[in-house]
Amino acid sequence: MTLSSAISSAKSTFSNSGEQSGVISKNIANTSNANYVRRQAIITTTTQGAQVITTERAQDEALQRQMFLSSSQSGAQDTLLAGLEQLKSVLGGNDYELAPSSYIATLYNGLQAYASKPGELSLAQSVITDARDVANSLNTATKSIQSLRSDTDTKIETAVGDLNDLLGELKIANDKVVSLTATGGDPNNALDQRDTLVKSISEIIGISVVKREDNDLVLYTSDGTTLFETVPRTVSFSRTIGYSAATVGNQVYIDGTPVEMGSGGNTTAEGSLPALLQLRDQVAPVFQRQIDEVARALVNVFSETDQSAVSPDMPGLFTWSGGTTPTSGTLIDGIAGTITVNPALVSSVGGNPELLRDGGINGTAYIHNASGGSGYSDLLNSYMTGLTADMAFDPAAELDDTSSLLTYATDSVGWLEDYRASATSSSENKTAMLARATQAYSDKTSVSLDEELSLLLDVEQSYKAATKLMTAVDEMLQALIAMAG
Repeated sequence: MTLSSAISSAKSTFSNSGEQSGVISKNIANTSNANYVRRQAIITTTTQGAQVITTERAQDEALQRQMFLSSSQSGAQDTLLAGLEQLKSVLGGNDYELAPSSYIATLYNGLQAYASKPGELSLAQSVITDARDVANSLNTATKSIQSLRSDTDTKIETAVGDLNDLLGELKIANDKVVSLTATGGDPNNALDQRDTLVKSISEIIGISVVKREDNDLVLYTSDGTTLFETVPRTVSFSRTIGYSAATVGNQVYIDGTPVEMGSGGNTTAEGSLPALLQLRDQVAPVFQRQIDEVARALVNVFSETDQSAVSPDMPGLFTWSGGTTPTSGTLIDGIAGTITVNPALVSSVGGNPELLRDGGINGTAYIHNASGGSGYSDLLNSYMTGLTADMAFDPAAELDDTSSLLTYATDSVGWLEDYRASATSSSENKTAMLARATQAYSDKTSVSLDEELSLLLDVEQSYKAATKLMTAVDEMLQALIAMAG
C-alpha cells in the first residue's frame, strides 16, 4: 500500500464513520418514537474505496399494508362495539332489567294476580302501575336510540372533518417526498410523516396504498373509490339535527361516491366511519323497529271491541299519538315513543282502573262486564291470552314475523345480545391481530437500542483503526523527511 492510498483509505473511513455515526445517533434519538422508521447507511466499494452512498429506511410494505388493514378493521369493530354497549346500558346492563320485555313479564304477572282476585282495587291499580312502567321503558328506549343516532351523526361529522384535514396534510407531505426523491434529496423524514398520516387515515376508513414513480402515493378506499391522487378528494357530509324513528341520516360521499356502511356483528366495516354509519343506519333503526312493533302489539292486545260490532276497535289500556288501533303486523315508526297508559284508567287523573276488568274505556258500547260483577275476569284472561298467543309482526324488524308478544319482546333483547356478543368476540380477535401486525412491523422497522449501540461501537473501532493508520503514515512521512535531510 502506498502512502497516498493509505491516506485515501483513512479519509474514506473518517468520512464513512461520520455519516454512519450521524445515522446511528438519529436512530438512538428516536428509539421511543413509534412513527420513526430506522435508517441505515449503505456502504459500497468504488474506485475511491468504500463510501456511504445513501441512507435507507428499513421499510417493509407488505407488513405495513397488513398493519393498515388491521388498524382499519380493529377501529371499526371497537366503534361498533361501543355503540352496542351503549344500547345495552339503556336496557339495564347485563341482566337487561330495564328492557321492555322485563316490564311486560311483570305486567303479565300482575294481570294473573288481578284475574285471580278481580274484586281487589289495589291489584287493579298495581296493574296500571306495571303498564305505566312498560310504556315508560318503551319511551325511554326510543329516546335513547334516537340520542345514539344523533350522537353518532355528530361523530360522523367529526370523522369526516378529521379525514379531510389528514388528506390535506397528506398532500403537503407527499409533495415533499416526490420533490426530494426526484431531485436526489433525502425524503426519509417526509416519508415518516406521510406514513403517520396514512396510518391515521386508515383508522377512519379502510384504504389501499399504491406507490408510483418518485415515491408518489395514491390512496383508494377498500371498496375502490379514489381517496387521494396528487390532490385529495373531497369527503362531504351534512349533519342531521335531531332524529326521530322515521328520520333517515344523510350519506357520506367521497368525490360524489357514497361510503358503504358495514354489516354484521363481526362487522365488514374497515375504519370508524363505515362502522358509525352501520350504527346509525342499521343497528339502531332495526332495534327501534323492534320496540315499535312491541308497542304496536301492546296497543292491539289491549284494544277494546265494540260489543254491538258497530264501531271499530279502539285503544284500551295502551294508547298512542295516533289514537286508533293499528293494523296488525304493520310497522308504525316511532309508536314506542308515544305509547302511554290510557288516562281513563289512571286514578291520579280521575280515571277508574277497574275499567280494565270490565271494559268501557271508550264508552258503554265497549263494556264487557254488563252486570258489573266484581268477580268478572274474562276480559283480564283474554288479555293474558293475547300476550301469549301468536300474532303477526312486520318482517322489517328482522325478527320472526309470527310470534307471541312476550316471546317477541324477549327475542328483541336476544337479537341485541347476540349482536353484541359477536361484536365483542370479533373485537378481541381483531385487537389481537392488530397487536401482532403492529409488533411484526415494529420488529422490522423500529429502532433497537442494543443494536444501535453495538453498531456505534463498530464505527468507533473503524475510526480508531483509521486514526492508527494516519498516525503510522505521519510517522513514515516524518522519517522520510528526516532522511531527505
